[in-house]
Amino acid sequence: MSIEVHDLQFSYGDLTALDKISLNMKDRAVGLLGPNGAGKSTLIRILLGFLAPDFGEGRVLGYDITTQQDVIRRKIGYMPEDDCIIPGMDGVSFVSYLGELSGMPRQDAIQRAHEVLFYVGLEESRYRLIDTYSGGMRQRLKLAQSLVHDPQLIFLDEPTSSLDPKGRNEILDLILDISTNHGINLLISSHILSDIEKTCSFVVILDRGKIAAEGNLNDLRKVKYSLYELRTKGSAEVFFQKLGNLKYKVEETEEGIIKIYMPPGRSPQEIFSLAGEESVQIRHFKKSQTSLEDLFASVVEHSG
Repeated sequence: MSIEVHDLQFSYGDLTALDKISLNMKDRAVGLLGPNGAGKSTLIRILLGFLAPDFGEGRVLGYDITTQQDVIRRKIGYMPEDDCIIPGMDGVSFVSYLGELSGMPRQDAIQRAHEVLFYVGLEESRYRLIDTYSGGMRQRLKLAQSLVHDPQLIFLDEPTSSLDPKGRNEILDLILDISTNHGINLLISSHILSDIEKTCSFVVILDRGKIAAEGNLNDLRKVKYSLYELRTKGSAEVFFQKLGNLKYKVEETEEGIIKIYMPPGRSPQEIFSLAGEESVQIRHFKKSQTSLEDLFASVVEHSG
């Protein structure tokens, strides 16, 4: 993948959607993570040339996002968040038509439409009117049309939106296969933490139009902050309150494990000292490798 942006800024009136962000994304599968309203979809629309930035510059696959949009669109696929069906068309006709719009000869587009519909699991429904497709089938159809012209790079905007757990896992398995076995680069935008964790190794976290964190997921887990897990015996309410006053973040899981996020510059010894002051016994204590959910909660909380 090759996506570069420098000092990119965009506003909707008085609302700043992107605040002078700079990125250089080169990994095979990059996750664009953030809550709703963070600026993820705005960034994708600018990269596609649907929106012109107020300030800054960018390149996709080496092509300028403001002067070479036509070339970019021929070389990438796009799976939008919202439905984009054309009523009255069947699956094959729809996908092949979008292949033609991408510059494919008609017969090649038809043949390729059959192939990608088989790939995404719609082989038995490819002659049905897409008006009759379920929500899960429409997600597969959108994935198929993003693949039909054999792009170098695909933008996936909330690819598991509205899917049940089984459908979500099936789509995620397809996304993994696309990036690992078919040599296609992916930019996956999502607010669903587990989707990004399953499909991507490089993550960009946006919050309120700014970059809250970016980098290899394993490196981000280690560098950004320390997470410890512990179990206690005795009344610990005042102990946890004192930790909170010192900017520790304390959470309890359903399994009864206490997660403590230790701020930079603090020592685990401080936790034991405070526990001793409140006569709290620590029965279990270990450093934990964070999940993406832990990382996301931490960096977004401290980014503003």
